Amino acid sequence: MSSEFEYMTYQDDDWPGTPENSDDAGIEATDGEDDWHSASDWAAAGDRTEVLINQGRSSAKARRTGRRAAGAQLAGHQPAGSGLGGTGLGGAGLGGAGHGPGRRVPARPAAGIGLGGGGLGSGAARPGTGSRAGSTLSRLARLSKRDAIIAGGAALALSIALALILPGGGPSWPASVAIVKQEIKTACLNPNVASDPGQVNFACATDTDQILWVFALMTSDDNPNFSDSATGRTGLEPITPAQGGEVAWSLNLHHPYDPANPVDSLSVAARAINNIIGGATVTSQSGAQVVQPGLESSAANCQRYTGSTALVVRPGFPSLCARPVTSAGEAALVADVYQQWMVGAPSQDAADAGVLFTNASNPGDPRVQEIVHGLAAGR
Repeated sequence: MSSEFEYMTYQDDDWPGTPENSDDAGIEATDGEDDWHSASDWAAAGDRTEVLINQGRSSAKARRTGRRAAGAQLAGHQPAGSGLGGTGLGGAGLGGAGHGPGRRVPARPAAGIGLGGGGLGSGAARPGTGSRAGSTLSRLARLSKRDAIIAGGAALALSIALALILPGGGPSWPASVAIVKQEIKTACLNPNVASDPGQVNFACATDTDQILWVFALMTSDDNPNFSDSATGRTGLEPITPAQGGEVAWSLNLHHPYDPANPVDSLSVAARAINNIIGGATVTSQSGAQVVQPGLESSAANCQRYTGSTALVVRPGFPSLCARPVTSAGEAALVADVYQQWMVGAPSQDAADAGVLFTNASNPGDPRVQEIVHGLAAGR
């Protein structure tokens, strides 16, 4: 409830008498009270204030009575207007019930422009708005369900693909193989690993460099500190220090050869393997050029490796197969290299090396698993 007061300014000669419509009219003053002076109709200072307040109350009551009537009329028959609220500013104003000139009273919605429940528009709400909104929501719900199904299917397909690609979901190579693969990348950066002068580079070619980590796995169990007291072989790719030093000289290393250094060991093995395959031309103690044939210098071997006996023959160069080695011939070539690299190794070990080489991307092959388990048992 609000209280309203009216403030008026009077000159001394205009000071009013007791208001006729005052709530205090007709009340007789007692002896102990300050009253109006009958001679001059002049009231004391305290009574002036009281009279002024009483008159203000009377005026406010009259105005509120008039406003109630006007407010009721507007509430029942408000004109079209514009407003911000649920029913517009025709009689409701800002908000749900409005701040009109009179008491807040519920008003029925009027046609108008409003930002709220009635929307933004002139006149009454257009028919069909609710049905269209419901239809839109229904379509959105159907789309959401369809999108959820599609997203779920995509997530399932991705999880299956990752399970097939990522390690840990099935058989895999020993963890040490990944380390050796990284070391092979460094070792093969040496520009002198290819055979000379034939430039055969089977050991460091992208599609065949697994021969290095297969040999390391089978001969040293990927241990750069491997040492065999019976043969004197040491290193990741076991070789005698004397032989390793001789091969390392042709690599033009910028540091002393270290058999225990995995990169040095792999570089020496790469050059030695390429020489075994492609042969080499060396200078003898007398200064004469000596051609040392490789595995590909034999027509019979080329038949096994390439399917053809054709050879490329050049003076001062070891002969080479005229055709490239086939996928089927690679296993035979790797087995032959293993027997020359590990002189005296059983033929079964050489065959196993060919199986591992061929299935480098398929560690789940039953033959691979049997070989790997056998290597682990022999440690």
